[in-house]
Amino acid sequence: MSDVDVVVVGAGPAGLTAARELARDRRVLVLDREAEAGGIPRHSDHLGYGVRDLRRITTGPAYARTLVEAALSAGAEVRTEATVTGWAGERSLEVTSPLGRTVVTADAVVLATGARERPRSARLVPGDRPAGVLTTGQLQNLVHLQHRPPGTHAVVVGAELVSWSAVLTLREAGCETVLMTTEHDKGESYAAFRAPARAVLRTPVATSTRVVRVIGHDRVEGVEVEDGTGSRRVVDCDTVVFTGGWIPDHELVRLAGIELDPATLGPRVDSALRTSAPGVFGAGNLLHPVDTADVAALDGRFVAASVRRWLDTREALPGGVRITADAPFRWVAPSLLSPGAPAPPRGRLLLWADEHRRPPRVAAYQDGREIGSVRVPWPLSPGRVFRLPWSLVTTASPRGGDVTIRLR
Repeated sequence: MSDVDVVVVGAGPAGLTAARELARDRRVLVLDREAEAGGIPRHSDHLGYGVRDLRRITTGPAYARTLVEAALSAGAEVRTEATVTGWAGERSLEVTSPLGRTVVTADAVVLATGARERPRSARLVPGDRPAGVLTTGQLQNLVHLQHRPPGTHAVVVGAELVSWSAVLTLREAGCETVLMTTEHDKGESYAAFRAPARAVLRTPVATSTRVVRVIGHDRVEGVEVEDGTGSRRVVDCDTVVFTGGWIPDHELVRLAGIELDPATLGPRVDSALRTSAPGVFGAGNLLHPVDTADVAALDGRFVAASVRRWLDTREALPGGVRITADAPFRWVAPSLLSPGAPAPPRGRLLLWADEHRRPPRVAAYQDGREIGSVRVPWPLSPGRVFRLPWSLVTTASPRGGDVTIRLR
């Protein structure tokens, strides 16, 4: 048995930043199932990390080391190879590690378990099960941590930011990306990044195209792709990388009986990042799968104030009005508007869209009445988070029905 003020589950950007903030005056324990703390950035060896939280650009491994060192310097204890397998009570966690089994009891729990990419099986792509089929996370682990080559010729499924990260990793490993595919009519990443990336990396991108079959028995030999007209062709390759298609690592949420958001599949939280379980909070890509590492870190910084408020007052989530979103939006986070709660991190509502749209006007409705609208200067695009000001929903009545966000 061990007893602490706060236990943080997950040693990625959100969890480590929350631990750093809280450890200055509380006893904080961070648990992570990996052998090394730092989360996904530690095996994403390219620039692009730290812009919003550190105010400088660094590589993934350097960013991860910075966050780990900051948490340790603040006084947090970080235990790796420590897998949380279940709950032993309201805020008690069952933990298994090489040292054995233990129960950790805390006054507050921060869940920062992140998100993962859907593998080929979850995407229902038929074929045998040959070697050479990976997700981006598996690819980067293979190349940067195990120092093993993935192959010589690859097809990357997806065209969002993480997809280009996979292309960079493949190039560093000496593997040529012969094709990138997306089911959308154009790539999902930012245009300012997409054009230079294609020019520098010289990667052909097939739009309105999907992979319908993986070919090969012992090793990948190719993939069959189908375009928007229904025409099919075979692309020779020995590696296939499935990117994006994010889903939260929500097993602990489900085991605790915490209310799930049916759209994000993470825990439903209010703008203070409180879950339906008293003293249990969420942060990072568990709540909005998936945003950049620095945005997840800012969630961790923000949630520390909510945790302190709980430790001082034991004020539980008072309920509130649910926030939903109509198509082409898939989800919105946070999805609960609670009385008296502060604005969410960075004062933003986060949404995910399934279609490209020109810069739109977006409105919020409650009980058939428009309660706010805003025109934004940026377009909707699949594969990246769409941000709206929190003020769009703040005039909602706490006694009214659900708030719905939709395009006007």
